[in-house]
Amino acid sequence: MRVLLVEDDLQLARGLHQSLRSEGFTANHVTDAKSALLTIKTDECDMLILDLGLPDMDGLTLLKSIRKMSINIPVLILTARDSIEDKIRGLDQGADDYISKPFDVNELIARLRVIERRLGTATSSVITIGEVCLDCASHQLTVADKIVELSRKEFMLLKVLLEQAGRIQSREQLESKLYEWGEEVTSNAVEVHVHHLRKKLPETFIRTIRGVGYSIKTSPNTSF
Repeated sequence: MRVLLVEDDLQLARGLHQSLRSEGFTANHVTDAKSALLTIKTDECDMLILDLGLPDMDGLTLLKSIRKMSINIPVLILTARDSIEDKIRGLDQGADDYISKPFDVNELIARLRVIERRLGTATSSVITIGEVCLDCASHQLTVADKIVELSRKEFMLLKVLLEQAGRIQSREQLESKLYEWGEEVTSNAVEVHVHHLRKKLPETFIRTIRGVGYSIKTSPNTSF
């Protein structure tokens, strides 16, 4: 899942960026509203973490502009404005959630997972299809009740496919969710990760849709 962090506090942004990466999110960071709008318009993010105290525009004004453009990207407001009136105003302007600073990063991550589930087909942070079970909170994969070790990219790829079970994900879609701005991507990166994953999963668990991409069935007995 591609998260755009709009935060002008660089120290806070660095810490959050590291936390998001460690939890399997693809995180990119901008410090002002203008850069945020450009990124959102080019469809380079799936959800937005928005600080309200931006240097070039109030965050609520940015949020209002996003909603006026009929962009339905989920927005989580993260701000020092903690009054009930501020929260109501933010939610009324189109925010999906609102967290006041200071905050617990584990709570923030949990709320992002809720948004992820709403966008995908999974209903909880533990996704089970057949004998495959992925706990997105603990990053633990079990296959037939046996723990299977995953690299970070393998975990991210499997998480995307499981959260979008029953839907086809193109190579380009997967690359955008696995790699951040400026990160070098080889031409066959997704294919390599899929190859490694298939060795750890039941046969035909990840299906190749020729010329289109990859998909996972919603259940072992489901046919496309």
